[in-house]
Amino acid sequence: MSMRKSINSHHGRVFGDRKWKIPFFASMLVSFCLFLSAYSGLFTTSYDGDDQSTFDLIPVTKSEESIEYFVESESKKLLKTSEFSDSELPRLAYLISGTKGDRHRMMRTLQAVYHPRNQYILHLDLEAPPRERLELASVVKNDPMFQEVENVRVMAQSNLVTYKGPTMFACTLQAIAILLKERLKWDWFINLSASDYPLVTQDAVAFYVVGLDCGKCSYLLDSILEAIVIMGEVLCVSEFITFASSFLSSADLLYVFTNLSRNLNFIEHTQITGWKLNQRAKPIIIDPGLYLSKKSDLALTTQRRSLPTSFKLFTGSAWVMLTRPFVEYCIRGWENLPRTILMYYTNFISSPEGYFHTVICNNEEFRTTAISHDLHYIAWDSPPKQHPISLTMKDYDKMVKSKAPFARKFKKEDSVLDKIDQELLHRNANTSRFSPGAWCIGGEADPCSVRGNDSEFRPGPGAERLRELLQTLLSEDFRKKQCL
Repeated sequence: MSMRKSINSHHGRVFGDRKWKIPFFASMLVSFCLFLSAYSGLFTTSYDGDDQSTFDLIPVTKSEESIEYFVESESKKLLKTSEFSDSELPRLAYLISGTKGDRHRMMRTLQAVYHPRNQYILHLDLEAPPRERLELASVVKNDPMFQEVENVRVMAQSNLVTYKGPTMFACTLQAIAILLKERLKWDWFINLSASDYPLVTQDAVAFYVVGLDCGKCSYLLDSILEAIVIMGEVLCVSEFITFASSFLSSADLLYVFTNLSRNLNFIEHTQITGWKLNQRAKPIIIDPGLYLSKKSDLALTTQRRSLPTSFKLFTGSAWVMLTRPFVEYCIRGWENLPRTILMYYTNFISSPEGYFHTVICNNEEFRTTAISHDLHYIAWDSPPKQHPISLTMKDYDKMVKSKAPFARKFKKEDSVLDKIDQELLHRNANTSRFSPGAWCIGGEADPCSVRGNDSEFRPGPGAERLRELLQTLLSEDFRKKQCL
């Protein structure tokens, strides 16, 4: 009797467990249907022979094509793509720096190089008292021309700058970063100090910096003669000269629009060799301006370091005229070279005279754009001392014959500056704030008080000299000296 109950209870459990089979087979059926749907969709999708399949692999065996998949290549493309048209007339960006007591000199240099097309940044270092920096900012803020054009800025953050230390070119990099951040239009960057002064007008700089090829003059003359024939008029000599001058003006502008060359970096440079390697490359210095609030000299350590093997060292003038693509590469470069060299030069003697030079000459893309000239006239003792000679009236003829657009260094209010204003810039500092150009359409008292068309250039007396200098610098023989 007990055995029968046991058999009956076991029999009930067996048949009761069959309930799981219904959901099991149902789930199997659903899974099978989903599998068939996926299988059918995968292999029946239409395929165009010209399109690549979603599952195609990257052709790693084709290096030229596969390189495009790396992030560096995309950054390089963005850096090369300028947001501003090269067909526009050139624009310059200036950094004018000074220290304690330089406010008036900075303003005089600014007014001498001012042009509405350009951009200007002024920096008074931390050694200057706050009152002097506020006075400089107030003068800029209240100037009617600066208010109208809005192309002059005073750096709110004052940096402590140590002579020959990395804090000097760190300030330069900061000014460049500001220009890039504000998306301002400019093609070349120029750094000047309060002791610099121009030897040509800005119209001359803007006109000839584009690399105008005077070999085209015969073509322009033929065009003028053709125009006269079309007009069917016979002109006397004076009338022809007047007509030719107006025609050349418009023809030059048209030529500039289509023949701008903005890839040249004017940076005096030479490779460090011989005794300079031991005196400059091996010592390790510390710039107190990096961590102190008061100015002091560079600190030299007793330890010395070995020479770098991953890049070559170059040196030259700290005063440069650099293209926008190159300085943008230094700030935003997709390669690590600019940052590596920046860290190396943090402990380097006279780092402002080597950072840009070493970067540009160790980069295959930019080294061919380096022209070994700083566009300055600078006089040195023989043998050269630590600082250049202060220029005076006796150096005037040498400055003019140098054909350089800038000169340094000048003492405060030296009489030679007045001579440069009168004879080279045609600027009367007592009546006209700025060096006059074609954009000045005001009265005789202050012609630059009213702004005209800043796209019209009136080359000054230094234009021909600057053209001759550029012809020499761009000659094949001179350019063979690049990064050697």
